[in-house]
Amino acid sequence: MNNNEVKASVMDIELILKIRRVIYLFIKRLFDFAISIIGIVLILPIAIIVKICYILTGDFHSIFYYQNRVGKDGVVFRMYKFRTMIPDAEEELKKLLKNPKYKKEWEANQKLNDDPRITKIGKILRKTSLDEMPQFFNMFIGQISLIGPRPLVPGELDSHNGDHAIYESVKPGITGWWAANGRSATSYKKRLDLEYYYVKHQGFKLDILCIFRTIKVVFTRAGAK
Repeated sequence: MNNNEVKASVMDIELILKIRRVIYLFIKRLFDFAISIIGIVLILPIAIIVKICYILTGDFHSIFYYQNRVGKDGVVFRMYKFRTMIPDAEEELKKLLKNPKYKKEWEANQKLNDDPRITKIGKILRKTSLDEMPQFFNMFIGQISLIGPRPLVPGELDSHNGDHAIYESVKPGITGWWAANGRSATSYKKRLDLEYYYVKHQGFKLDILCIFRTIKVVFTRAGAK
């Protein structure tokens, strides 16, 4: 085989890979759109129950919460969730971080294992992963996917020396390879390694495996905090 034939063969392989990639992303988007519609329909009765539960505890604030997160190509968007913390959680965090114990833990993991800001209802929502359901609105408009790296807050990746080129090359997801393999039970470095693995190996097989592992994690509550 001469050089021209080798080059032609390489170009053919690259073209096939590009076509496969386009087909994969197209089908993934259709799947996300369909799942998001189902999810949005299910949110209404759950939201009513959550609202009633909060009212019974004397909390009349909104049950929804949004936070700026970084999406594909570094685009910042508002991610929605059911509120699991007290209404003034951000102000309370500033007070907590004055304590060296909390500050060290926050800087290492961007979260607190025994976060005093989480409400009793919030603990249930987190354990069951129901707090994630409003993200179906984000998925409906294409900001996130069902499967992908966890959407991070601005600056979080830099604070952990993360790789923007890898992490932000795909849409973030409601669940992902990290979420399906330990979630809070892993270190932040291990978390990033798992997210990078998904980005580099994403495809139908890995997505399906991720879905089944996520279902297992949700029902066994492994790594949930």
